[in-house]
Amino acid sequence: MFSKILIANRGEIACRVIRTARKLGVKTVAVYSDADARSLHVAMADEAVHIGAAPVAESYLRGDVIIAAAKATGAQAIHPGYGFLSENPDFVDQVTAAELVFIGPSAASIRAMGLKDAAKRLMEKAGVPVVPGYHGEAQEIVVLASKAREIGYPVLIKARAGGGGKGMRRVDHPDDFADALSGARREAKAAFGDDRVLVEKYVDKPRHIEVQVFGDNFGNAVHLFERDCSAQRRHQKVIEEAPAPGMTPELRAAMTEAAVKAAKTIQYSGAGTIEFIVDASDGLKADRFWFMEMNTRLQVEHPVTEMVTGVDLVEWQLRVASGEELPMAQEEISLTGHAFEARLYAEDPAKGFLPAIGTLHHLRFPAETAPQTALRVETGVREGDAISPYYDPMIAKIVAHGPDRSTALDALADAISRTEVAGSITNAAFLGALARDPDFAAGDVDTGLIGRKQEALTVATAAPTSRAVALVALAATGADGLDGSTDPWSHLTGYAHFNPMARRVALAYAGTTIAAHVTARADGRFEVRPDGADAFVLSPQTADGGSTVALWPGHATVFENGKSFDFALSDPFARAAEIGESGSSMRAPMPGLVKLVRAGKGDAVTKGQPLLVLEAMKMEHTITATHDGVIHEIATEGSQVTDGTVLVRFEE
Repeated sequence: MFSKILIANRGEIACRVIRTARKLGVKTVAVYSDADARSLHVAMADEAVHIGAAPVAESYLRGDVIIAAAKATGAQAIHPGYGFLSENPDFVDQVTAAELVFIGPSAASIRAMGLKDAAKRLMEKAGVPVVPGYHGEAQEIVVLASKAREIGYPVLIKARAGGGGKGMRRVDHPDDFADALSGARREAKAAFGDDRVLVEKYVDKPRHIEVQVFGDNFGNAVHLFERDCSAQRRHQKVIEEAPAPGMTPELRAAMTEAAVKAAKTIQYSGAGTIEFIVDASDGLKADRFWFMEMNTRLQVEHPVTEMVTGVDLVEWQLRVASGEELPMAQEEISLTGHAFEARLYAEDPAKGFLPAIGTLHHLRFPAETAPQTALRVETGVREGDAISPYYDPMIAKIVAHGPDRSTALDALADAISRTEVAGSITNAAFLGALARDPDFAAGDVDTGLIGRKQEALTVATAAPTSRAVALVALAATGADGLDGSTDPWSHLTGYAHFNPMARRVALAYAGTTIAAHVTARADGRFEVRPDGADAFVLSPQTADGGSTVALWPGHATVFENGKSFDFALSDPFARAAEIGESGSSMRAPMPGLVKLVRAGKGDAVTKGQPLLVLEAMKMEHTITATHDGVIHEIATEGSQVTDGTVLVRFEE
């Protein structure tokens, strides 16, 4: 076993690797960018090395700097985590040349599976079923469009050199093919440095089912059963589970056999995932699944496999990379219960899941769970950390296990409802709605489920109750000590000679001003009367009757009955400026790069017309006109903008 390893990653996965390394007595070296100097993974590691500026190209993608850090600290091996350099065969070669061990597959294995088209040709030769489509080298639009017609619409354009939904477009009509191809190529080039694509038949009711495989350097390979990752939005996974609902013994046998065959074909060593697309239009059948791609790394969703098999996959990675054989044979690996993982992100579902930034002023995860269930939270952030625009905006992975699917799903929904985040918009309410959706609960899920139900799943939370208003109003006075003040004259409980001390508090929720009157009582409690509502008698504490209030600069967030409500704290003696879109301008909904401009000064545009493309988090977002008008000014291509930057001004 290694005595010291370097983790060439950040955030949640770096913390995950550190925990297992500690268990095995292996020391760890973290690397960090300017933006991550105070991050959790840096604090957890035994050592930490600064590797550059915040942009990934200047830090986490600098293989030479990372290798130098490993050599300088005496690390014997490098764990890549996922993303960044984890599937870069050139980096693997560089690690090996530096006489270090790469904790993962060989460069040859990564190259064999790194390009989707080449991988599918290889799998066809090995007898693994592949999706009908065009996986050739020719990239001229006339060739690709012709192949799309031969395959039959709808088709899926996919970047051949990546995943995560980047560089992927569904096309339903030939007239839309050229625009979709251009968008897919741009996105693929930005994300992977390769704009080549393949074209495949789009399956009408697709299930995304993947098999966890593991190989060693002695020719052994096993599977650890399947995961279902069909709950996706924009081709990115949202909730994953193991095992797949409705899985039949026949399909499992055929799928796992194909997965192990794929791993052995390329002499695979380490953790890997074989992804299949399954046609679920007539149930799960053993002859209706096809190879999509292989992820030659540890997957984000690996905890659900660990929960149902009891195997620490990171431990296996370290043992195999250090020269050991697989710790278990296939017949020793069993499946117990059911597990779910929900990805908690700083993003705004109501705005098309646009990534969000902000400081996590309040962060609480549930610690306990119901009998017969287990809860696990994987995170790389702490209260007070900032969500950076430079990296993936994941806050945590919430993982729940139970003896059966229904129990595990109830445990997941409960854990989501008890998770508290203030300071950034999150997808928590969306995750909770999905976990309680009747079709999802019944296991009737496919990759289009979220798209079909997105409006219902992202509907705005109902207005806060009068009690929630009262709790926030009390917290806003400082009477509960949430503001940290120790000055008795700054609190309502200060001295009043003739009458009880009282204060009128003005709050704002969703653009509407709400007022409440707070009066101190002789018994130390407070009477809070929101306008137009009955009075509440409340104690001066942050948690009252199961509700929690978190104060943060200019805001107060109340968590009540699994829901959260964010209030702006208003000055009752001043009019707060209303910030938002005006009829004369359009602002950037998030930080990003203006990738493409489709209109110019003086152009007459109509509502809904695409005006420009904003690239953020390596994804493209089309900005459309909010109303008819004539453009007076528009952002230039290549310009970097921040949240709220004016992108378009219209003539008056």
